[in-house]
Amino acid sequence: MRNMKKLLTWTMVGAVLTLGASSASAFGFGENKFAKEVEKEQGAVKLARETVQGDYGLITTEELKKLIDAGEDILIIDTMPYEDSYKKNHIPGAKQFLFPIPPMESWDSKETRGKSQEDYAALLGTDKDKTIVVYCGFVKCTRSHNGAMWARKLGYTKVLRHPGGIFAWKGAEYPAESTK
Repeated sequence: MRNMKKLLTWTMVGAVLTLGASSASAFGFGENKFAKEVEKEQGAVKLARETVQGDYGLITTEELKKLIDAGEDILIIDTMPYEDSYKKNHIPGAKQFLFPIPPMESWDSKETRGKSQEDYAALLGTDKDKTIVVYCGFVKCTRSHNGAMWARKLGYTKVLRHPGGIFAWKGAEYPAESTK
């Protein structure tokens, strides 16, 4: 009987500890929610600074979906590598043009797989007032910053960056295309 009481006591202690741990986690205790906020802040400030530096606007996943559904005349540029990303998943109708992750202040054809500024301008078209949306993989990826910044440098006036990229698109459960 005494062993049975010990077993029951330890079982109850285990249950309380388990319940306490899951409750603590649910209420944000036991993890550093403040450190997560610092990381969010750093990402938000980085995005804001890139947007100012590149002189382009931002568009959310929902806003982009609404433009597409409304049949708006927009050009969507995917800046991810063709084989590793674009070919597998891209926003419907997007055209691919590779940009590097590091900042590309001056054009470097090695970073764009041999393609020139003229090649990018040809893809963007002759209408400098057409809405152009540039995206990459996710918020921290800066390929879209380079693509949007270069569209502005080439004289396009309505350039938007979709910072959530294909991850946010798929996260919103919107359909993606592939070119397999």
